[in-house]
Amino acid sequence: MTKIKLCGMTSEDDIKVINEVLPDYIGFVFANKSKRYISFDIAKLLKSKLDSRVKAVGVFVNEDIENIIYLVKNNIIDIVQLHGNEDDDYINKLRTKINSPIIYAYQIKSKADIKSINKETDFILLDAGAGCGKTFDENLLDGFDREYFLAGGLSIGNVKEKIMKLHPFGVDVSSGIETEGKKDAAKMRKFVSLVREVKNDRY
Repeated sequence: MTKIKLCGMTSEDDIKVINEVLPDYIGFVFANKSKRYISFDIAKLLKSKLDSRVKAVGVFVNEDIENIIYLVKNNIIDIVQLHGNEDDDYINKLRTKINSPIIYAYQIKSKADIKSINKETDFILLDAGAGCGKTFDENLLDGFDREYFLAGGLSIGNVKEKIMKLHPFGVDVSSGIETEGKKDAAKMRKFVSLVREVKNDRY
């Protein structure tokens, strides 16, 4: 079964729907420039109301490592997702401080970007851009056989097709389950339902 990550949760209403549909993961965005940014205190409140079967992923862009450690140690996030220019030294230092899985996000715009995937992290995420809401050229993945989360431009209109064609380990959606910039409960329910309808031959 394809793993499901619904990203950019910002409210208790969002969490109520999450607890109903039970995706594998949700995302809390801690990047200041994002319109889905939430504070550590809000994230703590939301995590306290989250069903324990759903793992919370903290999304960061070149964040101070001490802040990530704080969020992990206080059980506000379960998994770390890096979306910036974090290098091997940064990742290695983080690994010495926490035991949480790490996801590294790559922006895929060319074949060279695929070839540059080399970070030693637990998971990788392939995206068209940092929350740009667009898909990338699927042909770039020809011959690519690593497990990955597929992100960028996913929606209730295309997610089944993407899974059937690309067989990703997981799918990650944010803007595709929103209406006018806010999470849409009906779209969240529909997205999860659609993913679970598809038999992923790899998983």
